[in-house]
Amino acid sequence: MFAGIFRMHPACPRCGCRTEREPGYFIGAIYINYAATVFLCLGGFFLLDWLIAPALAVQLAVWTAAAAIFPLLFFRHSRSLWLNVDHFISPPPASPRTNGGPAA
Repeated sequence: MFAGIFRMHPACPRCGCRTEREPGYFIGAIYINYAATVFLCLGGFFLLDWLIAPALAVQLAVWTAAAAIFPLLFFRHSRSLWLNVDHFISPPPASPRTNGGPAA
């Protein structure tokens, strides 16, 4: 599905399903990535505060770094999750295969 770290193939190499149906298609993936980042950072902040109660400056430094790095690491997962959610809710119309290989 992915041609690079942050770049996707226009269609799945295995089944031929288009990965971007229209402009702005991956806004849902952005919401998933944002929600996961907020959940991680807020949950981690309160859990760390409850367990060892570090200074507020330490907490802010840790979770600011996490909020900057985590979305980059979770990017591919959020896009894959969005494709699966969208495929479940509104499957793409049947189309001829683009790669000519056997059906998966």
